[in-house]
Amino acid sequence: MLLKSPWEPYLVAMDAQPSERLVRALADDILEGRLAANDRLPPHRDVAYRLGIGVGTVTKAYAILERRGLIRSERGRGTFVTTIPRTTEAMIDLSVNTPPRLIGERMLAKTLMNIARDIDVDLFARYPPDAGHIEHRRQMAQWLTGLGMHVKVEQLLLCNGAQQALAVAFAVASKPGGTIITESQTYPGAIALTRHTFYQLKGIETDREGMRPEALDDALDRASGGVVYVTPTMQNPTTATMGERRRLEISDVCRKHEALIVEDDVYSLGSSGFPPLAMLAPERTFYVNSLSKTVSPGLRIGCLVAPPSHIDKAEAALSATSSTMSPFSCAVMTEWLVSGIAQTVRTSIKVESSRRLDLARSYLGEVAVFPDHEGFHIWFPMSHHGAESFVAANLAVGIRVTPPTATKVDPNANDGGVRLCVGGPELPDLTTALEKLSVILKNSGKPEQPQRSYV
Repeated sequence: MLLKSPWEPYLVAMDAQPSERLVRALADDILEGRLAANDRLPPHRDVAYRLGIGVGTVTKAYAILERRGLIRSERGRGTFVTTIPRTTEAMIDLSVNTPPRLIGERMLAKTLMNIARDIDVDLFARYPPDAGHIEHRRQMAQWLTGLGMHVKVEQLLLCNGAQQALAVAFAVASKPGGTIITESQTYPGAIALTRHTFYQLKGIETDREGMRPEALDDALDRASGGVVYVTPTMQNPTTATMGERRRLEISDVCRKHEALIVEDDVYSLGSSGFPPLAMLAPERTFYVNSLSKTVSPGLRIGCLVAPPSHIDKAEAALSATSSTMSPFSCAVMTEWLVSGIAQTVRTSIKVESSRRLDLARSYLGEVAVFPDHEGFHIWFPMSHHGAESFVAANLAVGIRVTPPTATKVDPNANDGGVRLCVGGPELPDLTTALEKLSVILKNSGKPEQPQRSYV
């Protein structure tokens, strides 16, 4: 006799399709521990009848949850909650900016089976073109369209992650020892890259929408030209997102000074609704994106969209920086993009990031800066001294956060802050960390604010 399911079906109250509302309801109960591993779920028809929705809607929701690795179906037995892996590390790491883990073992196993069944021997037997096979580039271009970036395939180059795409863009856009202008707080990988390659990195003032046009105008005047590296959507680390007017103003300033733009769009989940700078100033913008932040960190496939006049130089620089794309990574990308898995995961990441930001806001809402839409990090603006003390207090209780020196362009500046990444840890670990963080903040009072902050 089959055991009765302990789950009482319901739909989360949200503006979405019934299948998405059902996915959210079950995912919430599984991830927050209200359903245990191996608990049985009600049959499709039972859920459909009790909720007044179609059986196909329930089937779709269960399929999404199985892809995420939260449930499993067993022929002749039913559908069950899977075991959610828990970390055994003593230190909870909130310093790595990564999306939530949503690729389950069964999904990955099925992907490998499908690749083995439809393997293209030529993909592994020959060197691909420097920019990648045209079909893979076409698939990536279609993916970018779903994020709001429309691009011609011949302008798109596949790279080994966004970091390589940035390296190629900097190499083509800037002269050796040239000046690259960016936000005063910026992506740690860009800081490391410019220091390693001896570019002059200059940070300028920002506000709640990111880089300020007046500050950029002044910096380009003083630099007598230069390259502008900017993250308009979900800026790392400050979470700022530019509105359309601000994007137009930044584009106009760069045109005035004939400056090239390197746009980092890796944190866009297609939620801001604003056009990339590359669509507002296509003649001067190098656009960088990656599947690592919107699908899975292990899928190290990035892309660079170069302005028409710089495509040949970009391809030559790409060829000189490393070998071509991994054929296996391209095979995984093809399987996930064509089958719809990538889109399912991206949608699930948006939902999961909202859940995590809401959780963090319930503990830290009064002192932290949160994004206006989905994302994986939040920001604590404070003086450099306050930030160093905050990092030390967290380490003492087993929490690792991003140190202020990692994101600060000017090492001697007093203003700074601490980035907190909420995407990587499992939900129970994140909850534990947030509880400890809230105690630290209560005991120390509101973090000391800098003399000059972006807010």
